[in-house]
Amino acid sequence: MGVKLGILGLGTVGTGTVQLLQDGAGRHPLLQEIEIYRVGVRSLDKPRAVELSTEVLTTDIEAIVNDPAVDIVVEVMGGLEPARSLILKALSNGKHVVTANKAAIARFGAEIFTTANQAGVYVMLEAAVGGGIPVIQPLKQSLSVNRIHTVTGIVNGTTNYILTRMQTEGSNFSDVLADAQRLGYAEADPTADVDGLDAADKIAILASLGFGGRINLQDVYTEGIRQVSKTDIAYAEKLGFVIKLLAIAKRNPPSSALSVRVHPTLVPQAHPLASINGVYNAILVEGEPIGQVMFFGPGAGAGATASAVTSDILNLVAVLKTNTAIPNPLLACGHQEYCQIAPMAELITRFYARFLTNDQPGVIGKLGTCFGNYGVSLESIVQTGFQGELAEIVVVTHDVPEGNFRQALAEIRNLSAIESIPSLLRVL
Repeated sequence: MGVKLGILGLGTVGTGTVQLLQDGAGRHPLLQEIEIYRVGVRSLDKPRAVELSTEVLTTDIEAIVNDPAVDIVVEVMGGLEPARSLILKALSNGKHVVTANKAAIARFGAEIFTTANQAGVYVMLEAAVGGGIPVIQPLKQSLSVNRIHTVTGIVNGTTNYILTRMQTEGSNFSDVLADAQRLGYAEADPTADVDGLDAADKIAILASLGFGGRINLQDVYTEGIRQVSKTDIAYAEKLGFVIKLLAIAKRNPPSSALSVRVHPTLVPQAHPLASINGVYNAILVEGEPIGQVMFFGPGAGAGATASAVTSDILNLVAVLKTNTAIPNPLLACGHQEYCQIAPMAELITRFYARFLTNDQPGVIGKLGTCFGNYGVSLESIVQTGFQGELAEIVVVTHDVPEGNFRQALAEIRNLSAIESIPSLLRVL
């Protein structure tokens, strides 16, 4: 007997998933067991890239999650509501759920996974992070015996595309953004991407899996790329770095607290993530005993995301075919406790800072003294040239607690010679 799917949404990802399910030749034989039973859409009149009968298509999306015949609900409509309510209703009705919705999982994960565990069903979310890149299942299964130290990712294709073009063309942010919107790489409202919110949702999910605890999204420090200038990209290159928007989850020794954050970062050119360009995504996982493992591939797109959604469906079909009542601990969500997140002031990192100063003797010495007062050790300090009447000075620090660095900056801002501090970036 076939496994019946109820699909919520027939946009880019929904269409890609239906196309993949309808084209089973040369793919896994379990695909033959799947029946596309109902597909929920907003309008029946819209032209579609896939052929589905009028019995399959419906605008009554609520009926799909309540239909006793549906075995698996596939939520690919996006947004927070009604997606959240529909997922919860499907789970309460004893249906497994596959979702690509990182925003709903990052915000309502506690509620969703608690409901799934109580109902004895699974929530699968491979497509929620990294498009077609398999990273969720590896963290839950293949790497689960490792002690994870760090998960570092380029997990937003739009910002990576913008930064890559700024780097290769020497263009400024606003020009590249406008062009990316015209080409369809950036949304008309790019806020979620360029302000780091999308990456924050994704690192919250990855941190939860890597470190075995729930993550409160409000605790994720989030900074976007609007402030990254072509000047900083050029200086970074001279210093041997590229600038990437990184999403980082890291255990923060000596405490057991985690550092979970999203911000533009100077990445050494020899680092594996430095060469990830354009709309591609990559996630670097470091742990013991594995060392470093990197997952790389297309972070979005109909085919890539449909691949992840369909692999989750296949996992669930296998579960339903074996008909076991015992929950599989490698598929279920096992953690109830929240991870403790360290405040940013405790983060140990290197910094890059760019100062505009009045051209007078002893400015570099004064900067060095202020930094020294707070235990900030400088790796390099160079006067790079002039912007009009103002001298430009670029500083890179050694590892320092962020709190100390901020205190030093507060004192430096009060120096009469300092006109402004246009840039402040962390260094990997």
